[in-house]
Amino acid sequence: MKPMKIILLPVALAFLLVACADGQYGQKQTVGAVLGGVAGGLLGSKVGGGGGKLAATAFGTVLGGLLGSEVGKTLDKTDKLYAARVTNSALEKQPVGSTSGWKNPDSGNSGTVTPTRTYQADSGQHCREYQQSITVGGRTEKAYGTACRQPDGSWKITN
Repeated sequence: MKPMKIILLPVALAFLLVACADGQYGQKQTVGAVLGGVAGGLLGSKVGGGGGKLAATAFGTVLGGLLGSEVGKTLDKTDKLYAARVTNSALEKQPVGSTSGWKNPDSGNSGTVTPTRTYQADSGQHCREYQQSITVGGRTEKAYGTACRQPDGSWKITN
């Protein structure tokens, strides 16, 4: 009976995380927290013995929940579609220095693309350097890249 209680503890704590989650967390983040909590609790239950086993299970559940929550904050398919559409449009139509933006109203994630230089490569392809920012869960990351126009008219990121 005792091993069953140790396994049920992380499951109960994981469901408590879901029950306490309010609208500030996206569904992916909550699911990540639950799955991470369950996995962390199960792994923690395999460590130590007696009271140490219970502490390891609780610690594993909390740590797994936090890590799973962070993983759940990543861009989803819809975010990537918004970003790709705006990036292609900016590379195709926007003058250097003009910023285009996108925002997914469901996830709250957003981003911008700004072409910074246009040139013709030695291969004859037309290329553009650009700056991009993406904001996920209130945290913004910036990147720089180069894309070149392909024979079919699409843009391919080259770095």
